[in-house]
This record gives sequence, structure tokens and C-alpha cells, in this order.
Amino acid sequence: MERKGFQRDRGHSRDRGSSREGGFSREPQKMYKAKCSECDMETEVPFKPDPDRPVYCRECYAKRKSRKF
Repeated sequence: MERKGFQRDRGHSRDRGSSREGGFSREPQKMYKAKCSECDMETEVPFKPDPDRPVYCRECYAKRKSRKF
């Protein structure tokens, strides 16, 4: 049963912006320098580090993430 005047655009939404279709563009994300709590290597993170919480470099974060499962 199809209703008259009702069209469905399958797979394409005009509501969502994307750079391919002239949508919204992002500015580069601000990065903050931090020291990894596990290996002491200097790294950059996309958030302002909180001195009360640990910060991990990519490698140490990936190791910790894989241990949880």
C-alpha cells in the first residue's frame, strides 16, 4: 500500500550535512600536550587534561582498552 504524495529518498538524507555535498566543514580540533600516565611519553590529546585523571598515549590506551574485554 503506497500513499499518494509520499516519497522516500532511500539512502540519502538532505538533513545531514556532509563535506561531499557542500555541508558543514570543521576547523582543526585543538590538541593539548600531555604526558602518558603509563609510559611517560609525551602525547597530544583532543581535550584539556585534568591533573586528577590519567592520560594515555595511543599505544597505552589501546593496550588498556583490549584488557577490559
